[in-house]
Amino acid sequence: MSILVNKETRVVFQGITGAFGSQHARACIEYGTKVVAGVTPGRGGQSFMDKVPIFDTVEQAVRKEGADVSCIFVPPAGAADAIAEAAGSSSASPTASRCWT
Repeated sequence: MSILVNKETRVVFQGITGAFGSQHARACIEYGTKVVAGVTPGRGGQSFMDKVPIFDTVEQAVRKEGADVSCIFVPPAGAADAIAEAAGSSSASPTASRCWT
């Protein structure tokens, strides 16, 4: 299976409010990546950099923002659940997954 990512790819960042997630999301935004949503449970309704909406679940982010790729930056203990959540959402595919301690 081939996964193609291009300038039209719509990315959701799981763990966008954490140290590594926010650092990489910011860099991607500055590079021009279409970061359309972030996910951090309990932080839904907030925004990242005053422009990227944050949701409680990947499913909400996919439904409202049309994300089709997920970048995962969550602690190791939550990585498996984050990957399963991304894979189980309607259109986001876990293209990039990273676990940080």
